[in-house]
Amino acid sequence: FSVDSVLLIYNSSEEALFNASDVYAPASSSYRCPHVSSLQRYSGLLLPSTDHARRWSITFIDFQIQAFNVSSGRFSPASDCTTILTPAILMGLISSLILLLVLAYALHMVIHLKHIDPDWSNLDVYTPNFVLSKMINY
Repeated sequence: FSVDSVLLIYNSSEEALFNASDVYAPASSSYRCPHVSSLQRYSGLLLPSTDHARRWSITFIDFQIQAFNVSSGRFSPASDCTTILTPAILMGLISSLILLLVLAYALHMVIHLKHIDPDWSNLDVYTPNFVLSKMINY
């Protein structure tokens, strides 16, 4: 089901019509949203469609509606208005992927440490211990 519009009538004379095309759910479910509003800070699910509606701000808090299969005065499982990939979740996934890549690279480096030649006598690298031992032998 879907909600096409919300009509607000004030004092039997003033009408404000809001389009609600983003309010929808499967027929067997209810629709639930913390805020269904015409305000942009609440995602603006209600869009004013008349000049009178532009003068109004309307917000439903803890909004839940169900069109079909209502039994015992209880709602069916709800279809939420929130998306699965919110910016916070998306940034968490990206950060986790970066940390996983760093961990995989570090593990790769540790595994390759086993393959380094353990015979240090063939190295021509300056080390203080090497110089000290040469000086003692003279």
